[in-house]
Amino acid sequence: MNAKMQPGGADRAREMAVFSAVAASGSFSAAGRDLDLTPSAVSRTIDRIEARLGVRLMLRTTRTLTLTPEGQAYLGAARRILSDLDDAEQAIADQGAPRGRLRVSASLSHGRLCVVPLLGAFVARYPHILVDINLSDAVVDIAGGQADVGIRFGPLADSGLTARKIGVMGRMIVASPDYLARRGTPRVPEDLHDHNCLNFNFRRAEPVWPFVRDGQEFALSVKGNVEANNGETLGQLAIDGVGVTRVGAFSVVEDVAAGRLVPLLEDFNPGDEERIHAVFVGGANTPARVRVFVDFLAEQLGR
Repeated sequence: MNAKMQPGGADRAREMAVFSAVAASGSFSAAGRDLDLTPSAVSRTIDRIEARLGVRLMLRTTRTLTLTPEGQAYLGAARRILSDLDDAEQAIADQGAPRGRLRVSASLSHGRLCVVPLLGAFVARYPHILVDINLSDAVVDIAGGQADVGIRFGPLADSGLTARKIGVMGRMIVASPDYLARRGTPRVPEDLHDHNCLNFNFRRAEPVWPFVRDGQEFALSVKGNVEANNGETLGQLAIDGVGVTRVGAFSVVEDVAAGRLVPLLEDFNPGDEERIHAVFVGGANTPARVRVFVDFLAEQLGR
């Protein structure tokens, strides 16, 4: 990283690397330390990019650096271009073996329970790939370069991303033995009107749970005094005896097997499933590390 910066467009990849480092670190001095450059050299590089593009990419104060909308767009493009350059060089150097940093975004519950346990086998199979996984229920911008692969549930919004189905998620209603001993066991869906039903806080305003009876599907309104944004939290509340909940089976299967939770109303379970997709920037230039990771997820989670 000590090569002298060339003027004009001769070394735009290096300029992009400097810009990306500043955006990641939040300061010229920190980026300079990472790149072995002085803060003034970093500042001149940002000035040169902005002068060439004719737009402000960063808003600078004495305390903070904030990207403008144009800066966000430039950052996403820069990260993709730098990643493509790394892939091209690594493919030549290692005859195409998958390698490099793979940034994965997954939800808290599904990521912790289903994706993280697979990573040991994945990195053993592909030792040159560094997996950088971020667990959050926030939806990251894959097209904008915030991650290489995102794992998404349910219907997907229209976008230019490639989506591959890697599994499905069924649901079940559960409660703890202690709760059922205190409140009774519901035998038919309508019995839930007498129970504390714990629900997701990102669903419709009036929560409804689907059921099937004699081949006919119907929905039942339920009420409860706790809501949460992920199934793992709702499952823990059910284990603690707070109420009854309906969550993805993956998040409670171990607790059911251990007897901490009891499945309810299975005869009325409609068998609804939610598709799980891996989304990524596709095309002929998709990095090998992305392709093999998505293949691996489909192989393991699709069972």
